Amino acid sequence: MTKTKKVAKKKLEFKPTDYVVYPSHGVGRVTSVETQEVAGTDLELFVIDFEKDKMTLRVPTDKAKSTGMRALASKDTVQSALTTLKGKARIKRTMWSRRAQEYEAKINSGDLISIAEVVRDLHREGGQPEQSYSERQLYEAAVDRMAREVAAVEKLDEDQAIKRVEVALQKEPAPIAPTT
Repeated sequence: MTKTKKVAKKKLEFKPTDYVVYPSHGVGRVTSVETQEVAGTDLELFVIDFEKDKMTLRVPTDKAKSTGMRALASKDTVQSALTTLKGKARIKRTMWSRRAQEYEAKINSGDLISIAEVVRDLHREGGQPEQSYSERQLYEAAVDRMAREVAAVEKLDEDQAIKRVEVALQKEPAPIAPTT
């Protein structure tokens, strides 16, 4: 009985219906907070549903921060990530396997700006050489992860969010100076 009182008093960072970002899985929705007995100890867990992946994750409430689970990015952070897409690609001259590991780590970091950097670096314009299979897989994973967070923050559906990312990737032509 006393355990229940302690649990009720503790202020939780996330509540049911909140969208959260779990680094290795992306955007999910907290569906409930439940208590389960694990190894004879009551453990309070966030139940997070990742609808697109058809997956449910249970994260101990006291470990949420240390796993990197966070609230959705702010509108300013989303705008900053979309601005990152307009920058010049920074491709290191290292072996692809090493770069692929770095890209994978950035995608799984859960940091929206890092994910935007991967999208920017792996994006191909029409006149550029074809992507390899692994490049395309990483690019699509990064776009998907970024679009899901943009969709949740800006309250768009996923297709609209992907369009928003694609539009941000288009390099704007230099402005034409007005003639007088």
